[in-house]
Amino acid sequence: MSKNDTTDVAIVGGGLNGAGLALALAREGLTVRVFDAAPVETRRDDAFDGRATAIAAGSRAMLRALGVWERVADDAQPISDILVSDGRVSDGASPLFLHFDHREVGDEPFGTLVENRHLRRALYDRVSEEDAITHVAPVRVERVAYTPGWATLHLEDGGTHGARLVVACDGRRSRIAQAAGVRYTGWDYGQAGIVCTVEHDRPHRGVAHEYFLPSGPFAILPLTGNRSSLVWTERTAIAETAMALDDARFEAEVARRFGAFLGAVRVTGPRWSYPVSLSLAHDYAKPRLALVGDAAHGVHPIAGQGLNLGFKDAAALAETLGDAVRRGEDIGDLNVLSRYERWRRFDNTAMALGMDTLNRLFSNDLAPLRLARDIGIAAVGRIGPLRRVFMRQAAGMTPGLPRVMQGSAR
Repeated sequence: MSKNDTTDVAIVGGGLNGAGLALALAREGLTVRVFDAAPVETRRDDAFDGRATAIAAGSRAMLRALGVWERVADDAQPISDILVSDGRVSDGASPLFLHFDHREVGDEPFGTLVENRHLRRALYDRVSEEDAITHVAPVRVERVAYTPGWATLHLEDGGTHGARLVVACDGRRSRIAQAAGVRYTGWDYGQAGIVCTVEHDRPHRGVAHEYFLPSGPFAILPLTGNRSSLVWTERTAIAETAMALDDARFEAEVARRFGAFLGAVRVTGPRWSYPVSLSLAHDYAKPRLALVGDAAHGVHPIAGQGLNLGFKDAAALAETLGDAVRRGEDIGDLNVLSRYERWRRFDNTAMALGMDTLNRLFSNDLAPLRLARDIGIAAVGRIGPLRRVFMRQAAGMTPGLPRVMQGSAR
């Protein structure tokens, strides 16, 4: 195998986490090759992924350090307030609700909403500029052979590539991770998330709304202009029926849940649907292998934190490997990779199980539970210190952030 066929790190999976990790690793002085199953033109297509992501403060700092943020800043909408209520379509929202005002915990907004299409293009524009990164697409990694000092990737086209470390970024229940013996715990929620964009007559003023409906949460997330991104979680059968409606009837169902507080609403562009499940890897690391993002943890979208958790993983792994290189350690050694696993496992598991509990508590219409959760919402709203804990979580202001997410030099 020639030197041109080897790198420090091989990333399997070319999504947002894979691209962000590649840039973070290059910043630490490592050479990287990203193996992406999707063609470049597909990833850049607006129809590839209709979701939008609430970028937390730490993720924003990371993207700024990687030279990505300035490329999406004009398409980013700050979230200044969050309103949470226990609502039903039949009778509207409960009079008991939570109001999170960002000014209680600092001058910065809770997050900044960016459509994934803008973020994908910005990340891969930066990837293409980095001499230390090679993006190979489309290509499929058939299998990986691990030896004490090396990992060899065997590609579908018959080629091979060597790396000191392989990182699985290939999604939930990663094929690469399972082939290496990683086991998963998880379950399907019997729900699907419907995503679309709406225009409305009145300005949203940067306020995000989360209604907890009996079938699942209905989130209204502010985009630039008089637009919002909807994340409508429904029981799978209902979601399939909704996706099959013609445009007029689909828009009527959206408007019925949306309400009239922003005036008339119009669905613009296509709609997407994604299955909702939980997936937790038993291991984040094996010799010569690390798991990042959904390959390590797939969480319910109820709080919109999936990508932020993945970016934390990427930043933590890059920092761990960069420090190991400076100490003269082998970046594929399990002792090194275990530091990354210990760093990220608790945060990810706590978030996943917390979102699981919230979804189970709110995705029903049982009267005793509804009363209990309404009282709980009111209590959190009235107890300042508790309310601010939830607000800091929403803003991603948690302890133990990697240096690049704190705005620190490496």
